[in-house]
Amino acid sequence: MNKEQERSALHAAIWRIANDVRGSVDGWDFKQYVLSTLFYRFISENFASYIEGGDDSINYAQLGDKVITPEIKDDAIKTKGYFIYPSQLFANIAAGANTNQSLSTDLAAIFAAIESSANGYPSEGDIKGLFADFDTTSNRLGNTVGDKNTRLAAVLKGVAGLDFGDFEGSHIDLFGDAYEFLISNYAANAGKSGGEFFTPQHVSKLIAQLAMHKQTSVNKIYDPACGSGSLLLQAKKHFDAHIIEDGFFGQELNHTTYNLARMNMFLHNINYDKFNIQLGDTLRHPHFGDDKPFDAIVSNPPYSVKWIGADDPTLINDDRFAPAGVLAPKSKADFAFVLHALSYLSSKGRAAIVCFPGIFYRGGAEQKIRQYLIDNDYIETVIALAPNLFFGTTIAVTILVLSKHKTDTKTQFIDASGLFKKETNNNTLTDTHIEQIMQAFDSKADVEHFAKSVSLEAIAANDYNLSVSSYVEAKDNREVVAITQLNAALKTTVAKIDQLRKDIDAIVAQIEGGTS
Repeated sequence: MNKEQERSALHAAIWRIANDVRGSVDGWDFKQYVLSTLFYRFISENFASYIEGGDDSINYAQLGDKVITPEIKDDAIKTKGYFIYPSQLFANIAAGANTNQSLSTDLAAIFAAIESSANGYPSEGDIKGLFADFDTTSNRLGNTVGDKNTRLAAVLKGVAGLDFGDFEGSHIDLFGDAYEFLISNYAANAGKSGGEFFTPQHVSKLIAQLAMHKQTSVNKIYDPACGSGSLLLQAKKHFDAHIIEDGFFGQELNHTTYNLARMNMFLHNINYDKFNIQLGDTLRHPHFGDDKPFDAIVSNPPYSVKWIGADDPTLINDDRFAPAGVLAPKSKADFAFVLHALSYLSSKGRAAIVCFPGIFYRGGAEQKIRQYLIDNDYIETVIALAPNLFFGTTIAVTILVLSKHKTDTKTQFIDASGLFKKETNNNTLTDTHIEQIMQAFDSKADVEHFAKSVSLEAIAANDYNLSVSSYVEAKDNREVVAITQLNAALKTTVAKIDQLRKDIDAIVAQIEGGTS
């Protein structure tokens, strides 16, 4: 079995477990138990591996808690960000789960202890509340304590049975990969809400490449609406982690998704000191003002979401929005996210943002913001994608690429709406499709029916309309008909019909003559 087959087998096994153990509970409601249990196993094995330090004579899980000195604990928390005693390790809890009549309370106590171990340390904010959504008292697990314990034991045993190999080398990546697989499957089955916290990997790959194109190193990467962190992590997968010098930054409004993002960072082996994920409303209460500018920004913010806008008179003087001279409409915050990203972007960087297509042609405040962006030469490329690429929506979205280091005043338009592979429920972008888009993005050459660079003057003359279809002529796929040949064929057909009628008339006349 090759590596890809092993990966597929692992995915099949983990999804089977996720479905089997939830029973009658809705998968979306149950997701946090499976995801958090996988995370619990990961940090347990990660921590044990750190303590053992490659010494085969040490088995941390078999040590007693009493051998842990304050010095050992202090050093471990400073390095890993948290502490887990041997008795609290996933392996030990899972081993006795079936017969543990206080399993639910034990797990709650262990999770609280892991979180509180970081209190007073630099990692406190990164660890606090990680297990908040793993409610061991929830009736979703069962109506009685016994029912809850049985369900929890099934989850623990199921995750314990997954084969991730030794916790070294490439096997560490399997945890993060399995976690993202679970998240993507839950998102795919969650309807509209699924798209709010997970961007499919094939789209994430394109966005990451656009944001980091030709940058040999970036100071840090940022997502102002980070969801579960999939866009940030795609940057790590696609590029050598060392060129992202100061780590990964993101802000998320939804508390559960915020916890998923932090877990996702750990599961992809990003240490607490290399990521900073914050909870809150990016538009009204933005974090990281002291950390900007960022060399790479990636984002898939919510489409046409309502925000306070002009009802807050202070926002028009906000450094992020003031330069445009107008705020995004209260019913459509899309351009508020765009202006926020632009404000946080460095002079050498790029921002790649997934946008609702309506913002590129509507009038009013949105037209004024487009004019500001074009007149100041901040828009490098506008890319129209195929429909049905995202979870929870079938619309054909557009990627907006912002840059503060353009060398001319032209804006590139790419029509990638015809690039997709049809899957069961959604369309996908293949690596070949992504390469085709990136080649056009890199060269800026005009390609008939695919890519065109347009002058500022031409865009201004078109009322600052930025719809790709306004500049890239769609290919006419209608069948070309030769009129002369068609007329000749029609004459032949008409002649045949006339002759057929004469023949029928003759036959009818002959029949009628024979019966008279």
